[in-house]
Amino acid sequence: MEEKKEKKNKKEIEKLQNLLKEKDEEILKAKADLINYRKRKDEEMNTFVKYANANLIESLLPILDNFERAVAINDENMSEDVKTFLKGFEMIYVNMKEVLTSLGVKEIDCLHKKFDSKFENCVFTEENPDFEDEIVLDVISKGYTFNDKVLRCASVKVNKIEKENK
Repeated sequence: MEEKKEKKNKKEIEKLQNLLKEKDEEILKAKADLINYRKRKDEEMNTFVKYANANLIESLLPILDNFERAVAINDENMSEDVKTFLKGFEMIYVNMKEVLTSLGVKEIDCLHKKFDSKFENCVFTEENPDFEDEIVLDVISKGYTFNDKVLRCASVKVNKIEKENK
């Protein structure tokens, strides 16, 4: 009888040990899931914070374009008052560019470089024998990146050399 009790107890102990092992594995899995969840949430939050200002900055780009146009005006035949006014525009433009640069905004440098559709939109083509095929000849409107994400593609004119049919 003792032997039966002992066997029964051993089976119960074994059963409880297996249950304990299962529960330990469940706890470890739950811990791993929690750690992975936290990592995912941290990454999502970092990405959100990194690009939080993207919409605001994108809405400022047309204003920056307008300041750039004003600064480019030839002021040789203008009165001193207008020249002073344009000088103020230039100061605002420079300050605005500095602020945007400090936030991670970079101008896409594409003039006289090979056309890259990831960063540029071709709006015109022209045949110019002085440049290789697919080279950006002119920038119509500047493009910008924000923390390595394209905020606005540059609009460009691209050299397109016609191939002779042989």
